[in-house]
Amino acid sequence: FLGCHIFWHDPFSLPIAKPSLSMMDLSMIDEIQEAMDTAQVTEEGENKAHEVKKPDMKKNGDEDSGEKLEGVVTKASSPTVKISITASHDGGNIELISISEPVVSSGGRTAKCIVTVHVKPDVYTELEKIAHKQYFSYRAFVSGLHASSSSGGDNGEEEDNSIKLLTVQYVVANAHAVSYPDAWPGTTICYTTGSLEPCDDAAWRRNLTTKYQDGKLTWSQVHTANGSTFFSYWPPYTYNRHLKLIADCSTQISTRGSACSDYNPTVESLGQTLEGREIECISIGNGKLTAWIQHRQHPGETMAEFFAEGFLHRLLGVDADGELDEATKKMLDQYRLYIVPCMCPDGAVLGHLRTNSVGANQNREWATVHDHYEAPTLERSPEVYAVLSKMDETGCDFFLDVHGDEELPYVFFSGAEKTPVWGDRIKHLHGYFISSFQRANSDVQKEIGYPPPDSEEDALKYMNVATNQVSCRFNCLGLTLEMPYKDCATNPDPEKGFSPDRAKQLGRNLVEALGDVHPYLRAEGEFWSDFSGEDEYVVPTDNFKEEGFVMLKKRFYSDVRPQDA
Repeated sequence: FLGCHIFWHDPFSLPIAKPSLSMMDLSMIDEIQEAMDTAQVTEEGENKAHEVKKPDMKKNGDEDSGEKLEGVVTKASSPTVKISITASHDGGNIELISISEPVVSSGGRTAKCIVTVHVKPDVYTELEKIAHKQYFSYRAFVSGLHASSSSGGDNGEEEDNSIKLLTVQYVVANAHAVSYPDAWPGTTICYTTGSLEPCDDAAWRRNLTTKYQDGKLTWSQVHTANGSTFFSYWPPYTYNRHLKLIADCSTQISTRGSACSDYNPTVESLGQTLEGREIECISIGNGKLTAWIQHRQHPGETMAEFFAEGFLHRLLGVDADGELDEATKKMLDQYRLYIVPCMCPDGAVLGHLRTNSVGANQNREWATVHDHYEAPTLERSPEVYAVLSKMDETGCDFFLDVHGDEELPYVFFSGAEKTPVWGDRIKHLHGYFISSFQRANSDVQKEIGYPPPDSEEDALKYMNVATNQVSCRFNCLGLTLEMPYKDCATNPDPEKGFSPDRAKQLGRNLVEALGDVHPYLRAEGEFWSDFSGEDEYVVPTDNFKEEGFVMLKKRFYSDVRPQDA
C-alpha cells in the first residue's frame, strides 16, 4: 500500500492512520514534519505540471552556494519532480486553478506544494434555477521521485539527497458554493493508487485529514512513489464499467446451461439518451408480480450503480459460474424484475452531480407539476420518458429508486409519505420492507432519514419525484433508497467508509428483502396484524447526535435549500 497520511493537528479530526516506520527512515519523517510545519507555501502557480526542483546542496557560506535555502528552492542541480492534474477519464470533474511554488526541506529529500482546484458545475437546471455541483473525480500524476536508499553517510559514500516524498495539500476552493455545503463536515474524500477497474475496488481508502474550514475542503496526501493517485468525492463508476456490466449480463444470459436461463432473462434498450447512449434494461423472473428497480438518476451518486452491479450479479449468477442460490431462485419465481442500472449515462460520463447533458434533474421529470414546465419530454428527459412508458406497459407492484445522499451518514429510505396513495396499507408495507432489509444487511436502519412533508399539500408539490409518481400511478409500494457518501454510522469504518464493496453487498441483499415482502404487496385486509413491533413504520428524523453535526434545514427529496441556491 503506497499511500500514507500526515496532517495538521485538529482536535475535531477522526483518529488518523500514521505512516508506518517500515515505509521510510526516521530522518525522512523528520523532514516531512519540517516541510509541513515550517514551509511557507503560497497558493500561486499556473502550470498543470509544476516542476519541483532539487536545491543546490552546498552548505551555506560555501562559494557560489546561492541564497540561504530555509525551505525555499533557489537552484536546480538534479532531475525535477512533477505533479500534473487531469480529469480526462469518463466521469472526471475538476478545474485546476493553481499549483503553488514548491518547497523542499532542508535535508532535500522531501518537498511540499499546494494544489488548488474547483468543482465544475452541471448544466444549468431550468426547473430548479441552479447549476448543481459537488461531485468531483480527478487524477494526480507524480513523476521524478527517487526510491528511498539507505546507502551513504556512515559508509563513506555520497549521501543520497534526491527527493523521495512529495506532500501535497489539495484544496477545493469553491467548496462553499456547491449544492450541499452543509454536507462537507464529516466528509472524508476517497483515493486510490490503483486503477478504476473492478479488480481494484477494495483499494479505495478514505483520507482522514479531510476537513472543511473557511469555505474550503482540504486534505493532505503524501505521495511516496511515482504514478497515479485518483481522488473522488466517492469512487467513480465509469461508463466503460457500465458497458462491461451490460456485457457480463448478456454473456451470462446467452451461456448454455446457465441457471438464470430458466427465468426468461433479457437485455433490451428502452431508448437512447440525448447523446446517443442506450438506456439498457435487464428483465428476469417468472413471477406474477412486477418489480422495477432503477439506479443512478443522479449521475454523481455512483454508489447506486455499484448497488445495481451487486444485485444483477446475484440474479444472473455472474462470478458464480452461472449458479443461483436458493433465495434468488425463490424470489425469481415470485417476480418479473425490470432493472435499469443507470438512468443517466450522459451525466455520468460528463461528471455531473444531478443532471443529464441538457440540465434535467431526472428525479424532477416524472410528471408536470408546473404550468411552465412539461415533464417528461423526449427533448429534455428521454430517459424518464422511456422508462415510464415501458412501466405503463408492464405495470408495477413494487418500485425502488436507488440513490446516494451527501449529508446523512446512514443508509435510509424515503417513501411516498403524505401523497394520495399513503395510508395504512402502504405505511405498513414500507415499515415491513425496511425491517426485512435491515435483517439481511445491518447497514440499513429506519430511524434517520428525510423528514416527511408536513402536509398533503406539500407532498403534492413533489409528484414529479419518481417514488411519489410511481407509487400513486400504480397504487404500489415505492421507495427511494439513499446510501451515504460519508462513512456509515451504523457500521463505521474510518479507513474505507461506506465503500463500493458495501454498496454491492447491499444490492445483493435486496433479494432477501424482496422475497420477504412479496406475500403482502397485493394482499387484502389488515395483513399487517401479523407483523411484529419491529416491523412498524417509523417516522424518520434528521436529528441525531454527532459531534459537529449541523442539523438539516427543512428540505424534501434532496432538494437544494433556497438559501443555498
